[in-house]
Amino acid sequence: MSEIPVFSFRKATINDLPELRALMEMSIRRIIGTFLDEARVEASYEFMGVDTQLIEDETYFAVELNRQIVGCGGWSRRATRFGGDHTPGRDSRLLDPATESARVRAMYTHPDFARLGIGRLVLSLCDAEALKEGFSSLELTATVAGEPLYSAYGFTVIERIEVPTSKGIFVPCARMTKNL
Repeated sequence: MSEIPVFSFRKATINDLPELRALMEMSIRRIIGTFLDEARVEASYEFMGVDTQLIEDETYFAVELNRQIVGCGGWSRRATRFGGDHTPGRDSRLLDPATESARVRAMYTHPDFARLGIGRLVLSLCDAEALKEGFSSLELTATVAGEPLYSAYGFTVIERIEVPTSKGIFVPCARMTKNL
């Protein structure tokens, strides 16, 4: 039986962007690619990717093994539901913790380290920090690859959506929520 690696974590910085982008590319291609056809994987790049606002807000985590980033993800106190810097419809409005849910955002794992607890680690960090800031619930938009993790962690589906892209291809996702 092989040992589960011990991962460390820290807040991501702008200097991590090249490594984060490479990780996201690999994760989308190899993990989401096991759930979606090639056309939908390619279309996913229109709305998936790095959101530097999360890094600037210090709510984004890098999970490392031997100084290599093997996972990332975070939460937001802003209204944008999902997407990277290039995604249309972003909303940087600050959420009201008394009436709105914090957003879990941009979770990616290196395919060689999938199902080893990275996602759960990031979710636990998001829970703790959002709770400290007065939020009582979390919301996220899950890809088909991420939905099983989020369900196992206690999130429930509130809406199934098809994210439209400029190529006329729709990518299936699910809005999910969890009380803290």
